[in-house]
Parts: sequence; C-alpha cells; structure tokens
Amino acid sequence: MRTFLVLFQKEWRENTRNFKLLWIPLVFVLFGITEPVANYYMPQILSSVGNLPEGTVIQFPPMTPEQILMSTINQYQLIGMLVVTLAFAGLVSRERKNGTATLLYVRPISFTDYVSSKLAVMSIIVVGSFIIGIMASLYYTSILFGTIEFSSFFGFSGTYIIWLLFVVSIVLFSSAAFSTGIASTISVILVIFVQFVDGLLGTYWTISPWKLPMYAGLVLNGDIPQSSFMWSMLITILVIGILLIGAVYFAKKNIFKAKI
Repeated sequence: MRTFLVLFQKEWRENTRNFKLLWIPLVFVLFGITEPVANYYMPQILSSVGNLPEGTVIQFPPMTPEQILMSTINQYQLIGMLVVTLAFAGLVSRERKNGTATLLYVRPISFTDYVSSKLAVMSIIVVGSFIIGIMASLYYTSILFGTIEFSSFFGFSGTYIIWLLFVVSIVLFSSAAFSTGIASTISVILVIFVQFVDGLLGTYWTISPWKLPMYAGLVLNGDIPQSSFMWSMLITILVIGILLIGAVYFAKKNIFKAKI
C-alpha cells in the first residue's frame, strides 16, 4: 500500500505540472455549458448573423432537458474522448522512452501498484472532469429547459462513468503495450472509430461496451432494455478487468524497452 501511495503522489504531481488537472476539466465544463446555452439561444444567433429578411422568425422544435444532456454527451463522445485518449496515450510508454521508467524499475516496486497508481489518477481526472462538466450542463439545462428527475440522472451518470472507465482501461493498456504513437492510434480507433462502426451497424447487436453511452441516454429517458443493458455492463466490467491485467503484464514485459 505504501508503494502505491508513493507512486500515486508521483503521478498526481506530474499531472499537476503538465496542467492536465486544469485543462481536461475545462474542456468538459466548456462543452457542458455551451450545449444548453447554444441550443437555447440558437434562434437569436441565427437571426443576428444569418442575413435573413426583416421580420423572419426562426423556430426550432422545443428540446427536452433529456435531449440537451444527450447532446452534451455527444460532444463528450467525440471531442472529450479524443482529448482523453491523446492526453494519456503516453502515460506508460513515454516513461520508457524518456528514461523515467529506468529509475522506477531498479527499485523493488510492484507492477500492480505501478499500473494501479496510473489508473487511479487517470480515473480521478477523467471521471471528475465528466462530473464537473455534466453538473454544469445540468445546472444550465435546469434553468433554460427544465428539471430532470434525480434518479434518472444518477443512473445516466453512473452508466456513462462505467464507459469512461472502459476508455481509461483501453488507453492504459495501449500505453503499457505499445509505443506512444501506436498507443494513440489504437486508442483512437478503439474508442472513437469503433463508435462510428457501432452507430452504423449496431442494429444487428444489442450487447456491447460501445453501446453504454446510448444506454445511458435510455436510462435518462426511462426506456431501457434491461437484459441487453445488464449484459453490456457485465461484459464491459469484465473487459476492463482483462485490460488492466494486460496492462500490468505488458508494463512488466516491456522493461527491456526502457531507455537507460
């Protein structure tokens, strides 16, 4: 436990120095605030910059609070996940490249503690950023569009947090197994590109980790297919465990790649 705490403090200091503790939450908060505000004032924005004939009235179908939150999630799914994958793809591999890992490997550390400390810091930053961002979105959504039932919002947030932990596990595994460039590419493919594939062909299956963001929206609307949802959650948690075990394995296996 002491080793884990020492490594955790090291990771926390590094992420503080490179300002990830600041700019990643700011990205989530920015989109969390922008979505409800932009949707509410969109008719006025278009009227003022659209060079429309005088007297033109622009009307959009009214959006529900649930739709606004899902619109925020859609932004997180593209920009937010791209930020997360690129920000953390070098978390392990970069230490091997710049020689920092050598200073750690010569000490009697546990690779489980080594990976766990990185997982803990990543999870705190990513999940914390999401919570701050979605709470900002909920605040402005409640003011501009109406309130959302707390139990639905809680289930929605919990489901999406499992998805975020899945993303974190993919990035951590890729960084432990490959170089930073390859890890970035694999992470982007698995997190973002596979989402598009699932969106295009996903009607042929209902159980998949990549369906959790969609199921989060269904939880919010109270129209969730229980069986498919539970199986997707269980499979996601199982895959997270496998990825973390794999991250520990490759972190130890790739010792010889560390720059001296």
